[in-house]
Amino acid sequence: MKRRIAFGLYAGLLLLTHTWAPLSPSREKPVAVDTIAIAHANGERGVLAYRESGDPRGPVLLLLHGSPGGSDNFDQLRAQLPSNLRCIAVDMPGFGFSTPDPDGFSIVTHAKATLGLLDRLNIDRAHVVGFSMGGGVALSMIDLAPQRVVSLTLLAGLGVQELELLGNYTLNHAVHGISLAGAWVMENAVPHLGKLQGWPLGMAYACNFYQTDQRPLRGILERLEIPTLILHGREDPLVPYSAAVEHARVVPHARLVTYESDHFLVWNETEAVARDLNEFVAQVESGTAPRRIDASAERVARASLTYAQAGTARRTGIAVVVLLLVLVLGTFLAEDLTCISAGLAVAYGQISWGQAVGACFFGIFFGDMMLYGLGRWLRRGHHLRAPLSWFVHEDRLNRAANWFERRGWMAIVLSRFLPGTRLPTYVAAGALRANFWLFTLYFFLAVAIWTPAVVSLASWLGASAIGRWETFQRVSVVLILAVLVATFVLMQIVVPLFTWRGRRDLVARWRRFTRWEFWPAWAFYPPLVVYVAGLALRHRSLTVVTAVNPAIHTGGLVGESKASILAGLSPHPAVAAWALLDSSPHESRVARLQEFMTANSLDYPIVLKPDVGERGRGVRIVDSSGQATDVLRSDPQRLIAQEYVGGAEYGVFYVRHPDQAHGRIISVTHKVMPHVIGDGSSDLETLILRDERAVIMANEYFRANAGRLAWVPDRGESVKLVDLGTHCLGAVFLDGNHLITPDLTAAVDEMSRGFEGFFFGRYDLRVPDEASLQAGQGLKVMELNGLTSEATHIYDPRHSWWVAQRTLRRQWSLAFSIAVANRARGTVPTSWRTLWPLLRDHLRGKAAVAGPISNEPNAERVHADGA
Repeated sequence: MKRRIAFGLYAGLLLLTHTWAPLSPSREKPVAVDTIAIAHANGERGVLAYRESGDPRGPVLLLLHGSPGGSDNFDQLRAQLPSNLRCIAVDMPGFGFSTPDPDGFSIVTHAKATLGLLDRLNIDRAHVVGFSMGGGVALSMIDLAPQRVVSLTLLAGLGVQELELLGNYTLNHAVHGISLAGAWVMENAVPHLGKLQGWPLGMAYACNFYQTDQRPLRGILERLEIPTLILHGREDPLVPYSAAVEHARVVPHARLVTYESDHFLVWNETEAVARDLNEFVAQVESGTAPRRIDASAERVARASLTYAQAGTARRTGIAVVVLLLVLVLGTFLAEDLTCISAGLAVAYGQISWGQAVGACFFGIFFGDMMLYGLGRWLRRGHHLRAPLSWFVHEDRLNRAANWFERRGWMAIVLSRFLPGTRLPTYVAAGALRANFWLFTLYFFLAVAIWTPAVVSLASWLGASAIGRWETFQRVSVVLILAVLVATFVLMQIVVPLFTWRGRRDLVARWRRFTRWEFWPAWAFYPPLVVYVAGLALRHRSLTVVTAVNPAIHTGGLVGESKASILAGLSPHPAVAAWALLDSSPHESRVARLQEFMTANSLDYPIVLKPDVGERGRGVRIVDSSGQATDVLRSDPQRLIAQEYVGGAEYGVFYVRHPDQAHGRIISVTHKVMPHVIGDGSSDLETLILRDERAVIMANEYFRANAGRLAWVPDRGESVKLVDLGTHCLGAVFLDGNHLITPDLTAAVDEMSRGFEGFFFGRYDLRVPDEASLQAGQGLKVMELNGLTSEATHIYDPRHSWWVAQRTLRRQWSLAFSIAVANRARGTVPTSWRTLWPLLRDHLRGKAAVAGPISNEPNAERVHADGA
């Protein structure tokens, strides 16, 4: 309830937020801001805002802001510049008071819009100043229309890709992608009630970086001919000072002016910047500013070197801290690519080898431990959280945990060399509850070996490392698939051929594959699900079929109580004695069990099974009060205590249409408990594997007989393998329809008509022998299942998949026919609102596991509980 209230409150506030935004008044445009209509590249009209000051006839100084930012970033600077300059500060599309460009937010798109503004203002040429991200816009303008830019000033401006964040476009793009996702969530999924409307780090900012590709900027700088001024702070944490040094190297005629300041020169060094900028523009206007042709031979020669050959200034101060932090965070996205980027930073002299290895090591190790922690969280206690709980069974999880405890170090080491395998490996280690300290050591050692190796190799290979790694990644997908297929074939087929047990296991797997009765539900039931869905559509109701048995909750589809059904049948003497043991303290349940046994003159063994359950899960046959007490103490759910009944076991499916006075039997199944015969020398495990039928279900029989697999039965001794008449737990189902007689039909019909509101379901019966069944005498009802019970004679090995599908289709057609008739008589089907939580809980719920068979070799007890 608390979760629903919280979700409702969140949804209401979010709806109010998105309703508020369109209705809230837009920001009032200051008088100093001018706007002008421009045509975007796709023909749509937009508005570009700008601020202008100075002499309209003077040289034009175009000021381009960074991201986030706006034209007001230059207010202080424009006030310091001489009045003879015509200063125009632009709001880039999507920023300030400019409308977004439908083509996006990249620096190229912004450059096209700015050129459009110059057209509208009838400005042929301008001195362009690019602050921060505006430097990329300025360079893009030069690339698009070089004749329109008189000079370039990079004011803490970005440029070459190698010195932006991690220095690699792919990795930087991933970082900006996360930033974009975060901005979208903040603006669209957080109920901010308008407080985040127009916030600086919003979608425009995130899209600007995400859509920008800096890789072409180096080429633009290398071809630059016009006068160039570079103004940069030595302690710039966002665009490192080494970037300015590299720009000055690549542009041999550029002048580099350094300030003892940070990134925000327009505010912190306004007067000095204005002075230097004014002097530069004056030089350009007078024709004395140097161009590329004026550069010295030494600088031209140095500009011709590649980035790797030239090296660059090492990052210092806050720039180093920022780069190391970015490396740490980068490992969360792509460990190997980040290590390679760190190696390149070492090769280019930006940071030391120790700094690179340390940052990558910390990020990788911390990230690995977080993945391990995620796995621990997904497995709460001894159970998995959704969605893993929907696909992974607890017994498989425990077996995997034992394997991981012994050989997990190999998985961790191999995952270091196979991209894409680390996340599932480390999450699995946590989910399997692998020893924390042991695997922390494995993680530590694997990272300690891998990280220095990759960083060192990348620093040695230099710029080619990225290309080689990308090639390996492309090949590694095929390589991993090939290795997996080869490993599967080797371990699952080739290796088992060398041992007798392995060959028997292959036989079992082949027979399970070729015999439909052993197929998993997902392989067998889809055609039937489609057919049942068609019936629901034909009758215009998904839940009408739940009216098939008005006396049974949901008609017996899900969540029905066995005790409630037995209570409806109990007036009939054929029902085996039973009692409900609720979820009270186990002491009182033990006392209630004893009262039940005394009142019905019963002795052990006694059957204990869940009140809500299926397919034999959770059924125990207990031999003593001590075993019963242990079960009642360990299993707090509601249980049914029932007398143990010997004899042969049958499943009898009964149907009756509401318009008919009498019903009929449509299926009889003989449930046979499998046996193996001892030879006096082979243990039970060998006997199971040798038997042509038992080998197919060997794993189930091993689990049921775990305590006596090494026991050697005497020659000729018959050993029953399972106690429960359940097909999925190893019982053999045979077609017994030839046993249907008028006497049996009359006996079952008389019992069924006494249960008012029951029309469709399968009885699990015990009888002294086959003759008694045909005579309808000596019947003992152990259980009655409703809508989801099956005509289980289909599991006879003689029947084909087609016969099974045809039989079940007829069965469900009967169910709908009966349900529709009951609805016409006034029965109200279970509502979807009621049914859905039951189905959801059924899918999420942990199924009980049947207890092991008694260790007594000649135990001949069996009990019915579903298919």
